[in-house]
Amino acid sequence: MLSRNGARRLPIARSVPVLSRLRASHVPIPSRTLFTIVEQGYEGWRLTLGSGPEKIEPGLSFAVPFLHTVYRINMREQSVHIKELSGFTSDNVPVVISGSLFFRVKDSYHACFSVDNFEQNVTNIGTSAMRSVIGHFTYDEVIGDRNKINLKLHDIIGTSIQKWGVDCTRFEIQNFKPHNRDVEKQLELQMAAERDRRKQILDTQALINVAEGHKQRTILESEGGESPLQSRLNDAAAQKRKLIVESEGMLEAAKNQGEALARQVDILARALAAPSTSPTPSDRTKALDALLELRRLEQLNAIAHGSGNSTYFFGNAKGTGRDAYEVDNVERWKSAMSQSGTQVLATAISPNAGAI
Repeated sequence: MLSRNGARRLPIARSVPVLSRLRASHVPIPSRTLFTIVEQGYEGWRLTLGSGPEKIEPGLSFAVPFLHTVYRINMREQSVHIKELSGFTSDNVPVVISGSLFFRVKDSYHACFSVDNFEQNVTNIGTSAMRSVIGHFTYDEVIGDRNKINLKLHDIIGTSIQKWGVDCTRFEIQNFKPHNRDVEKQLELQMAAERDRRKQILDTQALINVAEGHKQRTILESEGGESPLQSRLNDAAAQKRKLIVESEGMLEAAKNQGEALARQVDILARALAAPSTSPTPSDRTKALDALLELRRLEQLNAIAHGSGNSTYFFGNAKGTGRDAYEVDNVERWKSAMSQSGTQVLATAISPNAGAI
């Protein structure tokens, strides 16, 4: 091919821009080729005279020089390294931080036509987001929990680049350190003081726990074993309950004895009354006297059968000279009592009267 001045002109080779990785932004295509190849893992878009984009699948595709322009988009997960940048934490500590941003193209059309050089813009978004997010965390928080910062960066960057058809898969902080040696020394002193403070807190808490343990043990011992005062109080309460129970028993016994005596008097009065008649007050008086006399005789019998006793006394003041009798005279006295009409009373009330 000759130029106007007769010099031979080399054929023009059209360069096809490719939106893939930054290191391969353009791939030259020979001027007379009619085909282009889209590798696996890429998607292509073919423009005709700069408009009318058509999607090209991986493989061999038709492309006319000077008529078609082909763009290739890498659909695989990629990463960009964000170099060290300076910033300040929320507690005003100057630091240097670096990281890696991982992303993947979800919509090749928007990645190709909605932004110019989306990889560079993703890197810029990641840089500004990392510097901004670090300012919301303290130095200790960044050191202790990087995962929380990574998640926050992932959310912020993902929201910003979503409109370009790009998805942020994850963000990883790689390096984090103080800005210079002086800051590092100050942080070391601060961390040493913080460790001492925490140690003192732990020691104090340990002493508090020991004292609380002694307190609980004393309480349990006082509850488990009674004190002398509590023991005396318990003994007094037990004695009180005992006296109450005994008095109630004595009251009940006296009541029962009274009821038994009344029934015995009634039985004796009916025995003394005339046949088919009700007992008169006189009959009841006689019955009561006979019953009392019988009880006295039973007591005398008990005294007579005691060890070392051979005599007993009748308390008759009129016959003080005849108060002492031998035990053998008891039967004669009972015989005289039966002749006076009281034998029936003794038989009705006490079967033991005949044994006296």
